[in-house]
Amino acid sequence: MSRLTHVTSGPYAPPAPARELTAVSADGARLHVEVHGPENAPPVVLAHGWTCSTAFWAAQIRELAADHRVIAYDQRGHGRSPASPACSTRALADDLEAVLAQTLAPGERAVIVGHSMGGMTVMAAATRARFREHAAAVLLCSTGSSRLVAEARVVPIRAGAGRTWLTTRVLASRAPLGPVTPLARRILKYATMGAGSAPQMVEACARIVHACPRAVRRAWGLVLAQLDLDAGVRELRVPTAVVTGTDDRLTPPLHARALTAALPHSLGLTELPGMGHMTPVEAPEPVNGRIRELVTAYVTVTPDEAGADAPATQVKQVKQVKEGA
Repeated sequence: MSRLTHVTSGPYAPPAPARELTAVSADGARLHVEVHGPENAPPVVLAHGWTCSTAFWAAQIRELAADHRVIAYDQRGHGRSPASPACSTRALADDLEAVLAQTLAPGERAVIVGHSMGGMTVMAAATRARFREHAAAVLLCSTGSSRLVAEARVVPIRAGAGRTWLTTRVLASRAPLGPVTPLARRILKYATMGAGSAPQMVEACARIVHACPRAVRRAWGLVLAQLDLDAGVRELRVPTAVVTGTDDRLTPPLHARALTAALPHSLGLTELPGMGHMTPVEAPEPVNGRIRELVTAYVTVTPDEAGADAPATQVKQVKQVKEGA
């Protein structure tokens, strides 16, 4: 049985971090954190989704770390972060706060990017003081705030009680995923990716997802099945952009449209034609481009922080981002 946790070559192979550290959450949970790129560059924080790991962000890290400080961490129980009995949206928010405290200076602001459960992490943390201190802007990718089970289209039958029941069973399944086989790739592609996804993309995602321990997958699946973070969306007062794939079966575009309508400071919705749930892997160029746009507009780096040799794009006039502005 293959236990390779990620691909080891190509554009989706995780780059080596500049440094690694451990953040300790409110309940003592230890989180694996990686920092990529120059220390004096504008910061971007990446929060991955259910059953994934920092390896999921390889395409973002590889491109952005040339001129950004890219911070990625493993959600508890995922990747190199040990499992914890505490699985809840409160724990997700605690963990993000711990990472921000460990990696950013007091008052330093970053673009925070959340994919799927990582986006839900951001919503859960919306009212937290440390999040509001450090979030300059947010990008929500392929995510939703509630009714995930009722609206998911992974089970190919008509919407209703039967589909909801079956979808819950899938999210909370105790079954092992086993090795990454041709059949496993086809199933994962159908459930999480667009029909045009290249084999290297499917392989990269399959390695990451199959590496997630089944107990962790089930525990967080149960959290997602009961999710209700609508109130958190209304409290997410920083400038926030939303990205979705038009063929996303896990969090269909109706979720992204609802988020865009409910956000206090919405920067609009980008719908990526033909893309599924794994938008940062399936469409790295537009996702990376949106991140860069947010950094340029909302992250400030003073000349002293950037250093004498920093690119001109890193030296910006100080711009205050006020809550609800």
